[in-house]
Amino acid sequence: MARPLRIATVNTNGVRASFRKGMGEWLAARDVDILALQEVRASTEDLEQLLGPEWDILHDAATAKGRAGVALASRRKPTIHRVAFGAEDFDSAGRWLEADYEVGDRIITVVSTYVHTGEAGTPKQDEKWTFLDTMEARMSELQKHSPLSLIVGDLNVGHRELDIRNWRGNRKNAGFLPRERAYFDRFFGEAGALVDTVDGESGTGLGWVDVGRRWSGEVDGPYTWWSQRGQAFDNDTGWRIDYHMASPDLAATVVDYRVDRAEAYDKRWSDHSPVVVDYAL
Repeated sequence: MARPLRIATVNTNGVRASFRKGMGEWLAARDVDILALQEVRASTEDLEQLLGPEWDILHDAATAKGRAGVALASRRKPTIHRVAFGAEDFDSAGRWLEADYEVGDRIITVVSTYVHTGEAGTPKQDEKWTFLDTMEARMSELQKHSPLSLIVGDLNVGHRELDIRNWRGNRKNAGFLPRERAYFDRFFGEAGALVDTVDGESGTGLGWVDVGRRWSGEVDGPYTWWSQRGQAFDNDTGWRIDYHMASPDLAATVVDYRVDRAEAYDKRWSDHSPVVVDYAL
C-alpha cells in the first residue's frame, strides 16, 4: 500500500525569519509532499535558497513588496497552476494560488490562500468581503474542475465558538463577525441545500468539508494561531483560523490530521502552527 500524500499549510509570518528560527528543522523531519505557505514576504529566489533544489516552487508575490505572498512547494512538479482570481480590477496578488498535481492516475487540485485580516467598518473589511465573495464563487467551480480539490491556508475567520477561546469578546471584531462566519456556514453546508447562517440569513450550501473539525470533533480548537501579546500561547488562548477545506471525495481519504503546536513559546518559529494532513489517495 502506498503511503498517504502529506499536505501541510502554515502562515510563516515571513519565511526568512521562520527559517532563522527553526522552520527548516521542522520541515526536514516532517516528510511533507506538498507544502502551502502564506505570508511568505520574500522573493522566489529566497524560497529556492531556503527550500533547496528538491522542491518545485510556485510563488505568487503581493503587489506591495514585503506583504502577504503565497506559495506551493512540492516534491512533484504540477501539471498546471493558476493565479487569476476575481475581477481584473481586484488586487488578489499574493493571496490565491492553485495548482494541479498528478497522484497516480488522478489529479488533485491544491490551493494556498491568505484571506485578508480585515478590520470591521473600514475599507480593509470591504476588501475582505470582496475576497470572500470571489472565493465562494471559485469554490463552486473548483469541484467541477476536480473532484479531488483542497483549499488550505490562513483564512482569518474562526467559524464557530469552538474555534476561538475568547469568542465572547470578539463578536464585533474582524475574524469572528457573524457575516464572516456565515460564509463558512455556506462553505460547509450540505451541497445544494438551503443553509441557515449565523448572521440570520440563508444561502446555498457548497458541500466542502472542514477537515480539522471533522477529525477533532466538538472540542475547543485545536487552535492554530496565538497573539504574540501577553500569555496567549502559554494559556492556549488561540484561534483556529488555518484550515484544510476539502471536497467530499478528498475528505473521505483523510487518515491523519495534526496541528504541530510548538512545545514552548520560545520554540515557535511563527505565530501560526502548521496544519498537517495525510490523504490516502
